[in-house]
Amino acid sequence: MAQGKSGMGRSGTQRTRRPGGRKLSKRQRAVYRRRRIVVGVALLVALALVVFCGYSLSRGVGAVWGATYGSVDRAALERDTTPTPHRTTGVKDCSAKDTRLSLTAKSATVAVGGSMEFVATIEHDGADSCLIDASDSGRVLTITSADGKDTVWTSDSCPADARMLLMAKGDKDVQTLTWGANRTGSECVENQDDLPKVDRGAYVARLSLRNAPKVVSEKVTIEVQ
Repeated sequence: MAQGKSGMGRSGTQRTRRPGGRKLSKRQRAVYRRRRIVVGVALLVALALVVFCGYSLSRGVGAVWGATYGSVDRAALERDTTPTPHRTTGVKDCSAKDTRLSLTAKSATVAVGGSMEFVATIEHDGADSCLIDASDSGRVLTITSADGKDTVWTSDSCPADARMLLMAKGDKDVQTLTWGANRTGSECVENQDDLPKVDRGAYVARLSLRNAPKVVSEKVTIEVQ
């Protein structure tokens, strides 16, 4: 009977270990560590591949974009910066052979300090068309003393924008010019009222072409009283 009790006591104090609670051996722990290292390395490699693929894809898209739109921008820039070639018409300038100038005064006399109006006409009678500058700097009105020794006033004393006309046979250009009975100097004076007035006496008016000095009108004599 004593032996039976003793057997029951040993049975009651004995502990049962679950399979999951067993301690791993040294070899098993080494295998487990190697597996974790392999998995970690594989994850790093996969991450590196993802990053590399993303970078390569972005580079490729950027290259395609640059090749497509960059070339368009460069072409547009080249077109914008290319200077426009000068056009040459091959039309000659008008000359004394095909151009006539005429000048008339609306009055034969003008008071000291007054103003005189002239009508200037350019007429082309040549067979071929020609170019002429009909601005006040191209078609020049000149006022001189009666003997022609003293230039009193010129319409080109101040610069003027060119007024180019393509003249065909029979074409006319008629303009009204005003002289304020004053005297121009070596420098441009925009306000004609600031110019000094001329004295009483006889003066001569005449038209000419700057680029064709032989093209002149008849002289017109006027009197400042």
